Amino acid sequence: MRIHQKTSYDDDINLFEDRRQALWYLALVAGAALLPFAVSGYFLGEVTNVLILAIAGMGLMLLAGHTGQPSLGHAAFLACGAYMEAWLNNRGVSFLISLPAAGLFAGAVGAIIAIPALRMSGIYLAIATLAMGIVAEDVIVLLEPYTGGVSGTFVGAIRLAGFEIDRYGSPSGFYWLCLAITVLVALGYANLLRSSTGRAFVAIRDSEVSAKAMGINIARFKTLAFFLSCFVTGLSGALMAHFLGAFNYEAFLITISIQMLLMIVVGGMGSIHGAFFGAMVVGFLPQIITGIRQQITMTAIPGLDTGIFAAILVAMIILEPRGLYGQWLKTRIWFQLFPLARRDLFRRHKSYLKTERLK
Repeated sequence: MRIHQKTSYDDDINLFEDRRQALWYLALVAGAALLPFAVSGYFLGEVTNVLILAIAGMGLMLLAGHTGQPSLGHAAFLACGAYMEAWLNNRGVSFLISLPAAGLFAGAVGAIIAIPALRMSGIYLAIATLAMGIVAEDVIVLLEPYTGGVSGTFVGAIRLAGFEIDRYGSPSGFYWLCLAITVLVALGYANLLRSSTGRAFVAIRDSEVSAKAMGINIARFKTLAFFLSCFVTGLSGALMAHFLGAFNYEAFLITISIQMLLMIVVGGMGSIHGAFFGAMVVGFLPQIITGIRQQITMTAIPGLDTGIFAAILVAMIILEPRGLYGQWLKTRIWFQLFPLARRDLFRRHKSYLKTERLK
């Protein structure tokens, strides 16, 4: 059993629990950086896709997992980032400018929409964001001079410090770029949660009545959470544009929003790790199912792979509501407490805040 002894109040908000944990994360990033030298181009492309999904997952996790505001229309902000990146890239703008511009555009659109939408909560907010995602598909088609309409648009190679980085021409370079942005977003997200703003987000998620009693401006922090969430999602959309190369509105259908929400639920709500676990499930599991099915039979049955994928996800949610990260924590704690761990250690207990019962 390993026990971490806290000796300062700063121990509760430190970025890493101890030096050992920091070294583990450093080793993980180093291993990820060396991945292009050990795998094929196809697998590297799949890992790149997982990194882009993880950034999108962190964007939605900030809003739904840490602020408690569900969204079923986040694919619209992926589209905002993708189309802004394509528009700027095709006009010769450097990636150092176009990437943050894409994120800021998606964040600004999200903040504007949040002003009326966040007056609602719960299922009503989910329905409002769902409607927003459906409307976004028509808006993309109507803005044909900027988006290419039904035909879609094409995005060129990334221009960065005099170099051109392309998914197919330089897959390793594109992977390293996505990895660097993923690490920066994860570090920024972790530091945000350590700040007073991040604690205000969590307080709103746990109890809006209690947060308001503590002096937190609910409307302002909800709008800020929506802006930051859409900003990160816009960054993911910009990278997705370069990953796809050519795309139209069908790349951002409402099913993508549902898939994103499912991704963070399966990974583990309320944790940065959950965004990465969920991205790996959504990115790798369909490929694994297809590979196994092809080994068993060469006959392609329409909808079979999707049905198996959906059934596995439903089973995962039923068997472990806290997601894969929750299961990982249980397993780690069990080994740390062995042989003192007991079956009832992780029993779920219902608890209610008195303030919440007044609603």
